[in-house]
This record gives sequence, structure tokens and C-alpha cells, in this order.
Amino acid sequence: MSAAAARNSTYIALTGGVGGAKLALGLTHALAPGQLTVAVNTGDDFDHLGLHISPDIDTLLYTLAGLANAELGWGLAGETWHFMAAIGRLGGPTWFRLGDADLATHVERTRRLAAGETLSQVTHHLAHRLGVRPHVVPMCDQPVRTVVETRAHGTLAFQEYFVGHKCEPAVRAIRFDGADRATPAPALIAALTNPALAGIIICPSNPWLSIEPLLAVPGMREALRASGAPIVAVTPIIGGKAIKGPTAKIMGELGLELSALTVAAHYRGLIDGFVLDRADEALAGRVEMPAEVTSTLMLSLDDRIRLAESVIGFCDRLGRQHRKEKAA
Repeated sequence: MSAAAARNSTYIALTGGVGGAKLALGLTHALAPGQLTVAVNTGDDFDHLGLHISPDIDTLLYTLAGLANAELGWGLAGETWHFMAAIGRLGGPTWFRLGDADLATHVERTRRLAAGETLSQVTHHLAHRLGVRPHVVPMCDQPVRTVVETRAHGTLAFQEYFVGHKCEPAVRAIRFDGADRATPAPALIAALTNPALAGIIICPSNPWLSIEPLLAVPGMREALRASGAPIVAVTPIIGGKAIKGPTAKIMGELGLELSALTVAAHYRGLIDGFVLDRADEALAGRVEMPAEVTSTLMLSLDDRIRLAESVIGFCDRLGRQHRKEKAA
């Protein structure tokens, strides 16, 4: 790819949660703002205290704006908690914590949605006000809700499972209520049909809780494949362990082997390439598609940028190979 073509190329990242936001941040440093669209899981969204909460969107926005609480992994840095203390004194629910500054985001989102704006429009507005330059879009504008079927507690809304029960109940199944009535967000479809699209990157988010809701939206898989751009996924499993969150626990409860190979197999039929960590280099020959081996552990900003550059390079090599095969 020529330097001019590289500057004009665009990329899409599919993400949800903290791990995905880390790679998205790396991508924002490796690409110009107009080159990147980030599509975010909204299956975690829910209504709480009369407010529309979009946890994954907010984690991404705060991360890209340089405002995220690095210690907690969610919320805003320097947050205060007077609202939670006050509502606790009044006997209100305190199991889902809303910081004082973070509360403003939820109030403004809820106000704009009630006034008739779509979630896409509200997200665009919030990103602009926070100085986030890449395009950030929800996976869809219709409500899709992740629901977890557990052995001991029955059916739980995602935040009840994730925050209320701290992911402790054993998972039997996961479903996405409302997905059958949803359609991919218009801005995401526009990004997927952009002739300059050079790669689609599935971030190292939980495949079953964060990425699968996106893929459950009717037409999403077809639109991804129809784009003609190479699709690559980055493993959330390193050396048989999950870096963060309940990924390992859920895989075990669903009877799945805790291996990067399981993740690659989960995406088979959708992706064109898979990114493994160096700790799993020996597995590269067992991945049934082209594999890129690099360091995927993102402890610093430099780590995130290096991984982003590696993934972009992988997309570009796959794209060149595809064009070469098509021309032959």
C-alpha cells in the first residue's frame, strides 16, 4: 500500500469493556482521527435510577478523552461519591455506583434521548464535547439487553450479574433480548461501505459478553463480511489465562477449553486472521487461518500503540494478499 493510500485508509474497531478500550486508545494514536470508527457494545446498557446508563460507551469515551479512572478501570479519574452517599442515606439502591461527575453524563444522555435523539446522535454529541476525535458509534440505536441464565439465581440482567452479583453465579447460557428487532447503527453501515475501508479489528474484549451482542444484531455479520475488508480478532486469552474480567470463568462454565484456540474457533467463518500473544506462539500452526504473533499484553500506552500498529499491519498484509489472489 502506498503512503498516500495508507493515509486515506479507514479502519473499524469492534469493542466493549476495558480491554477493548485499551486497544482502541492505541488505534487512536496509530491512526488519524478520520481513519477510525469504533463500534461499541450496548448490550450492557440499562435503566437505573431513571437514567439510561451505557457502561461500555462511557468507558470508551472516558478512555479516549484521557479522563478514565485507571485504578478502577471504569468511571472518571478524580471522581467523588457524594451522590451515592446521599442516596444511600435515603434508602435508595447503591449496588451500582454512579460518581458525581459521571452522573452528569447519564443525565445528559437521558435528557437527549427523551427529547427524541437517537443513541447514535447522543453518543456523537458526548464524544464531541469530550474532545474524542475518532468516530464512536453504538452497535445499534434500538435497545438490546444482555441476559445471563445462571444456575443458582435464574435469569439475571447483565448488570445484576456483573455488578450486583460480582459475576459469581455459574453461567448456563447468555442471550440478547431485543436483538431480533435491532439494525446496525447507520454510521456503522456507512463506515462498512466506505471504499477506503482497509480493516476491521475485533478488540480483545470478552467474546461472549462484549462482542457477541454486536454480532447478534441482524445483518451485522453479513455487513462485516460484505465490506470486503480483512477482519482480524485479537485474543483476550494469554497463556491459557484471561487478563481481566470473567472471560475465563464463563468459558469454563460453558464447557469451553481456556485457550486462545477456543476464541479463534468461536470467530471462525467471520474473521480472516487471528492475533496471538507471544506466550501462545506454539499455537500459531493450529489456528485454522493466518495468525499474527505479537505482544498483546497492554500495561502501558506504548504497549497499546505497538499492538495497534501490529494489528493494522496485519490487516494491510491480509488485504494485499487478498488483492493479489483476486488479480491472479
